[in-house]
Amino acid sequence: MTTEAEIIARIENGVGRITLNRPKAIHALNRPMCEVMTQALLAWRDDAAVTSVLIDHAGERGFCAGGDIRTLAESGAGDASEARAFFLAEYRLNHLMFDYPKPITAIVDGIVMGGGVGISEPAAIRIATERTTYAMPETGIGLFPDVGGGWFLPRLPGQTGVWLALTGARLKAQQTIELGIHTHYVPSDQIEALKADIVNGGEPIAVAERYDFRIPPGLSDHRAAIDRLFAFDTVEEIFAALEADGSDWALAQLAVLKNKSPQSLKVSLRQIRTGARLTTFADNMAMEYALGGRMVRTHDFQEGVRAVIVDKDNAPKWSPADLSGVTEATLAALFAPLPEHEQWTPLP
Repeated sequence: MTTEAEIIARIENGVGRITLNRPKAIHALNRPMCEVMTQALLAWRDDAAVTSVLIDHAGERGFCAGGDIRTLAESGAGDASEARAFFLAEYRLNHLMFDYPKPITAIVDGIVMGGGVGISEPAAIRIATERTTYAMPETGIGLFPDVGGGWFLPRLPGQTGVWLALTGARLKAQQTIELGIHTHYVPSDQIEALKADIVNGGEPIAVAERYDFRIPPGLSDHRAAIDRLFAFDTVEEIFAALEADGSDWALAQLAVLKNKSPQSLKVSLRQIRTGARLTTFADNMAMEYALGGRMVRTHDFQEGVRAVIVDKDNAPKWSPADLSGVTEATLAALFAPLPEHEQWTPLP
């Protein structure tokens, strides 16, 4: 019995191709997948015969649903060593892509969440389709929007990154294109032709522009409200602003937030505000690495995974159960720098 490779990496006519090939799990990333992608990208980086990179996925369920959360929770229930090893490999891959000297095209067709954002957002060309659904839903499982979320989200227009980080809102292509999360919209029935044109020697950005369909914005009606109501530096102030606003939309956002982990909400807001002030992507990844290794060991992450992934009762019992229980001391401990010999570093 043979097992299919979870990552298919090859060179086709000067294009380095990476295909995610774990369709039953919607290509959820594990450490070996990250390591194979990293090895391929390193090999192609200095290969003059490779002019660009194309990342896509097998099957039709989605691009990548995130990281292998169940494995992270099992590790976090112990010493978290495997979780830290995964984050080390994943974040080094994210950073390698962010600084890659050759154009990367990511075909984000279908679901793209969490870790899937981490391996598509650093790409120069990010192509969405009518099947694209984007989200950073980590506050619903006691985590935070990692894989570079602390860098990318605060650099979205206005306060939309804060809104996405806290609520885990799911966006379709109209909204992601409007915010610049994805760069081009191509109908799914045109994707194979687009990929063929790139592999046959087309310059990736020119090909993407040729296939791009202009679509109307999909978030404009709520942009002013997002920028006004999510502009605060504490979650308590955001809750109060939403309640005081009183509109159906604002109260709907408040109801969503009240179901999220209070600890994750405060961690995620601090992550976004801190990431906005950082000057390099590497500094952001170092912050997220220290944070991730601690968060997977918390009650809320273990409980969130139980409720959403394991038992699927969607009724997590958060602890602390409300915002007032998440103290400044708790946040300071979670965000504290690691000892120098334990800190995250980019690939040499």
